[in-house]
Amino acid sequence: MQDAAATNLTGEFEVKMGVQNRSWRKAATGVCDNNNVYTKRIISLYRGQPRTAATQLWTLVELTLHSLLPFIMFSSAPWLVLGLVAAVAAQQGGSIVQAGNTLVSAMMMFLGNTEKVYILDKAEGNAVQINGHPAWGAVWDFNTHQAQTMEVYTNTFCASGMHLPNGSYITLGGNTAVGIGGSTGSVGSGAYDTTYQDYDGTKAIRILNPCTDSQDFASSQCQWFDNATILSMQKQRWYSAAEALGDGTIAIIGGFVNGGYINRNTPNTDPAYEGGAAEPTYEFYPSRGNATLMQFMVTTSGLNSYAHTYLMPSGKMFIQANISTIIWDPDTNAESRLPDMPGSTVRVYPASGAVAMLPLTPANNWTPTILFCGGSDMPDQYWGNYSFPNYNTWTYPASRDCQRITPEPQDGSTPVYVQDDNMLEGRTMGQFIILPDGTLLVVNGGTNGTAGYAQATGQTPSYDLMPYGESLAAGPVGTPAIYNPNMPSGSRWSNAGLKSSNIARLYHSSAILLPDASVLIAGSNPNVDVNLSTVFPTTYTAEIFYPPYFSASVRPNPTGIPSTLTYGGSYFNVTVPSTSYTGSTNAAASNTTVVLTRGGFTTHAMNMGQRFLQLNNTYTVNSDGSYVLHVSQVPPNANLLTPGPCLMFVVIDGIPSNGTMVIVGSGHVEAQPVSAISDLPPSVQNAAAQGSGQGSQTNSSSSSKTGTIVGAVVGVVAAIGIVGGLAGIFIARRRRAASRQHPSAAYAMGATRAGFGTSGAAALSRHADDARHSNSSAFVPLHQDNPSMAWNASTVSLQSAYRDDHDGRPHYDPYNPHAIGRSSTGTRL
Repeated sequence: MQDAAATNLTGEFEVKMGVQNRSWRKAATGVCDNNNVYTKRIISLYRGQPRTAATQLWTLVELTLHSLLPFIMFSSAPWLVLGLVAAVAAQQGGSIVQAGNTLVSAMMMFLGNTEKVYILDKAEGNAVQINGHPAWGAVWDFNTHQAQTMEVYTNTFCASGMHLPNGSYITLGGNTAVGIGGSTGSVGSGAYDTTYQDYDGTKAIRILNPCTDSQDFASSQCQWFDNATILSMQKQRWYSAAEALGDGTIAIIGGFVNGGYINRNTPNTDPAYEGGAAEPTYEFYPSRGNATLMQFMVTTSGLNSYAHTYLMPSGKMFIQANISTIIWDPDTNAESRLPDMPGSTVRVYPASGAVAMLPLTPANNWTPTILFCGGSDMPDQYWGNYSFPNYNTWTYPASRDCQRITPEPQDGSTPVYVQDDNMLEGRTMGQFIILPDGTLLVVNGGTNGTAGYAQATGQTPSYDLMPYGESLAAGPVGTPAIYNPNMPSGSRWSNAGLKSSNIARLYHSSAILLPDASVLIAGSNPNVDVNLSTVFPTTYTAEIFYPPYFSASVRPNPTGIPSTLTYGGSYFNVTVPSTSYTGSTNAAASNTTVVLTRGGFTTHAMNMGQRFLQLNNTYTVNSDGSYVLHVSQVPPNANLLTPGPCLMFVVIDGIPSNGTMVIVGSGHVEAQPVSAISDLPPSVQNAAAQGSGQGSQTNSSSSSKTGTIVGAVVGVVAAIGIVGGLAGIFIARRRRAASRQHPSAAYAMGATRAGFGTSGAAALSRHADDARHSNSSAFVPLHQDNPSMAWNASTVSLQSAYRDDHDGRPHYDPYNPHAIGRSSTGTRL
């Protein structure tokens, strides 16, 4: 019966997708009309003003009095105002505030335009429904902090993704169809599941045209194209790498065939294909021919999921996985070996270190340097195999080590790894976000363990003994830290003035830079299916981190930013009004930079395609205190910044403007047109010119002014006379809503760090042959060797989320460093 049903899947899929087939055939070729892909205007929430705390608060007063006064005495509107005021007041430098519910857990995110962040989860039992099944796609609105579901057809679990030249985004691969508890899809051995209604995503190519509120979101042009009968990869790929080339083509590298902890068997007798469970090839979108074996995927067998990939100025690609490093030529498949990672520290999944390319600037002649921080130096035998780790990973401290390497030194020297400042604490699953001021924010992660989830390890034989549910990490790090590459060695890391979050962000967390230069943080779900009561639950609460520059009371408000940029060609002018800064105009102009940031496609503590490139500029100071920036186009080498969408920021003395979405390049997959860079006019100063921005850009004065405004707003609201009558109702509703949204959001975050115990050699030996061998069908996600540990219809349902039964299990405090690896009686396991 299953085989018969499977034969009908293609036809059913085509009928279900019919409305998309016609309108998306053009999109699927990667040559969409640019005018349908990105907006040419900036959407600014408060009358076009920069998003500073002061301007938002004053605007809230005005909106409140004009819009709410007619009904304010007869509703809860005053308390809505107070809530809004509190949220805005929290937008001070270093603060972290909650930002709504993402509806699906944010395993993957990308910024589509200045209004929308797109979110993907794996196919699982999320409570929110779409078309009669749990949703695993959503779009979050930057202005309202509200999300709405989106239809996705295939299982996006652990896909990769990248931008396209026209501003569209592509996601690649995933896992087979699954049902309740991660069980294999009910039709055709994982081709489809009748409960979750997800299709096999292992070969899927999904494309999305980001849309704004001015467009019809119900239109197929604003929805995911997800139809493997029309567009798919040659090979099944799960945890593959993706990297854009200079012409906009996407290189797709490696991956699992389907599920598992790490990509190898025990013993590892087939390091290339692992009996059909590994995919060591690469291919391209659009296709350049047959998928081809990459030797590096064989060399790094086991620890090569989500390999770190960075295109170099030469057009070759830097690739790092396991402890190995190469330069790879995508045209010839030739590999040049670089030094191994010092200390044998693993940075790829599931060690999941924080990795990013440092800013490309005129000062470093746009020479790429890659920074690696954190991850794990666990001994090789601890990593285990497809089934699970051999070691109780949550007892093993994450690495603090940071290394940097310049793969193509301009002086022709041999590339070497160079020791950098250690992180403030060890982190696994820490994630770098490059900020517009050229610093690197690290968020999320834990001090112990690795990414991934399991219901046993080589030392813990059953789920009821797992101290953190299915999580293989512990010690959530709630305090961000900032790395400044321009500071002297020994002083590059700081978390001074940065607040902490009380929401654990571990496996399947994500973060992305927003258009106002804040950072959206979401996700965390180290669970096979939705679980709201385990130690580290499925998380839907979004947060926004406001970097230190949000303490400035004045932010730049430039005009004249173009919507497209070219590789070389004539410079363009951007005007900065005198209200964008205070003090000497000469000083402001000489400390102004124009930068392009690309947040990339974020998943698993990575931002695929993330870049920061500073453009050259000079300036002319006007007598009225304004000044004109003369800005060069992108350097004439598309390998430095591949064609596609970016945010452009104007940054004055470390304070960024709002970002403007621009498209770099032709908007097509093709050899990008390149022109010589035109000469910039010399800078012209005017000693008498001064800025007229209100207030000072110091933290103290900003806080003082914001406090005054908050007091004024609260006074206005209090004068309405109904504060006392509605306070209790409002608070009670908020508490009930918070409880429903995230019952574990009140955990007290601590700086957890614990050592690891004995080697457990006997346990390792006892489970030495527990690996699954040479049958790719065995490597379905979280397939249980012990049926008593499997999830089934009696333990989870679509209507009520699965909840752990803690009876009989040792109890643990996930934030208590002394409790790691110990039972409630204090006995170490």
